[in-house]
Amino acid sequence: MAIKNYKPVNNSRRGMTVTDYSGLSKVAPEKSLLEPVKKTAGRNSYGRITVRHIGGGNRKKYRVIDFKRDKQGMNATVTTLEYDPNRSAFIALVTYEDGEKRYIIAPDGLKVGDTVRAGSDADIKPGNALALADIPVGTVIHNIEMHPGKGAQMVRSAGNMAQLMAKENGMALIRLPSGELRNVAVNCMASIGTVSNLDHENVNLGKAGRTRHLGVRPTVRGSVMNPNDHPHGGGEGKSPVGRPGPVTPWGKPALGYKTRSTKKSSNKFIVKRRNSK
Repeated sequence: MAIKNYKPVNNSRRGMTVTDYSGLSKVAPEKSLLEPVKKTAGRNSYGRITVRHIGGGNRKKYRVIDFKRDKQGMNATVTTLEYDPNRSAFIALVTYEDGEKRYIIAPDGLKVGDTVRAGSDADIKPGNALALADIPVGTVIHNIEMHPGKGAQMVRSAGNMAQLMAKENGMALIRLPSGELRNVAVNCMASIGTVSNLDHENVNLGKAGRTRHLGVRPTVRGSVMNPNDHPHGGGEGKSPVGRPGPVTPWGKPALGYKTRSTKKSSNKFIVKRRNSK
């Protein structure tokens, strides 16, 4: 898809761009695959804000996506390509030979009328899903499971792709979009190709209102808060942070501080961390 620009008829239009959705199907979503989304506004069960900057936003319904691709050995025809308000990638409604309909993450290049298939007998072409054991080394993949049968958890957002680097001792080595090298069991499923909507990263929101439509509330700098609200707050006029480096509202270092637990069980699967020398 391309990027659509607007004439600068006012300040909010100046520089504002949107994704061109002309290549998508102009139909209503499949009702049987819709579920309601309950807004939390970042609050927990006690009503306290546990995630900041969340609230408002347009009403939307969740599209149930088939992340497991467990209907194997049967062809499915792409019925529609649709916009999904819950994710940056486009989704495709596929209809199986037995009449069942499912949504999948649409890869780049998938068109209405194409046939997709899951299973060891599927071809290596965009939209098909196979176990990593059946995918040739060097193939570009997305929608990757971390645990067999759990459903895809990695490489699902617009324009992303991973590469299968090697297979050895029942494990597949995958290079993720972040640059991380990670081992995954070879019986995990993955889809072929790159995730659709490659131009998503080039979209310029252009005005504050579009951020609010996405359910994102404003971010306030700590230096303009009071001392009881943030470690950077207080002082007469503009003041430095008064510490060796900037910190979070809870006093943790904000730049370069590793927050991942050293006892996390999946650490042993990471061969090379992102941004590591």
